[in-house]
Amino acid sequence: MTRRAEGPGVPPAAAAVRASRGPKASVDPTLPAGIEDETEVAAPGVSVRSRVVFLVGAECPFTCAMCDLWRHTLDGPTPPGALPAQLRAALSLPARSGGPPTWVKLYNASNFTDPRAVPPDDLPEIAALVADFERVVVETHPSLVDGSLPRFAAGLGGRLEVAMGLETADPDRLRRLGKGMTRDDFASAAARLVAQGIDVRAFVLVGLPDCDDAAALDLALDAVRFAAAAGARHVSLIPTRPGNGHLDRLAAAGRFRPVAAATAEAALERALAASPRSLVTLDLWDWPLLAGQCDACRAPRAARIAAMNLAQRPLDRPAAACGCATAVPSRAPAPLSGVSPCP
Repeated sequence: MTRRAEGPGVPPAAAAVRASRGPKASVDPTLPAGIEDETEVAAPGVSVRSRVVFLVGAECPFTCAMCDLWRHTLDGPTPPGALPAQLRAALSLPARSGGPPTWVKLYNASNFTDPRAVPPDDLPEIAALVADFERVVVETHPSLVDGSLPRFAAGLGGRLEVAMGLETADPDRLRRLGKGMTRDDFASAAARLVAQGIDVRAFVLVGLPDCDDAAALDLALDAVRFAAAAGARHVSLIPTRPGNGHLDRLAAAGRFRPVAAATAEAALERALAASPRSLVTLDLWDWPLLAGQCDACRAPRAARIAAMNLAQRPLDRPAAACGCATAVPSRAPAPLSGVSPCP
């Protein structure tokens, strides 16, 4: 058998991506992998508290080149009853600072509509446990959007929102990420959800393999426009994280470099200035790890991003007393891959 050569234009083989991985974390199927209380943006200038529950279950069957969520998953199917037990434990904890959460995110590092990851018989109990929340957010792959979601939504007291990873709207780069979908698959899944009264959240990556910071910025803005046009209520910009094995191997080969802090800031600024139909936020979970900042500017810059996330408009940059670079690489505007800008 001839081994397929891997290059900038070749999608990574799932076996090669898996071979690059390190060991999984030790997890207990009766306990969630983590719990966070965070501030969410409900509308421009309106914030709510949300409890994020990182559930432990079966690994996602898709082997995306940039994914690191496999690290906190089980090797086999999720045991029946495990997710309700984890959720009861997570919801029994008192609220952290900022007040009681009124939204909840159920992130299972896989797909909420995969029976191997979420046993269908557990869905009614899960719905009952979160029925009092105003909004329930779950995650799934666009190709797995099915009739279980409206049935689950019918058991909730609040609104269901489904988060899906778009990552990029560039067809070739999407293929090279090994996502197992096209952007038309995303748009079709989003349209079905919206028609069923279910909200859509899109994840967009800032920084891709074989991509400099200027291109990363163009591609992120393109994806925001595409997600908004597809009906996403909320688009979350996520600086691509190294550490999943495969991206680290590409980094060693000079084919991947995490975007700098200034590029991530600019992605949010320009997306908000474009006034898309969606809420747009920049994820701050890994902000301290981004290059191009120091102890003097890291916290003020994060605070400004949080303020822009809430205000949903660009804010002036404060004068920097440090020597950190804030300029963003620029070039002639790239084509928008056939995507029409939102009005």
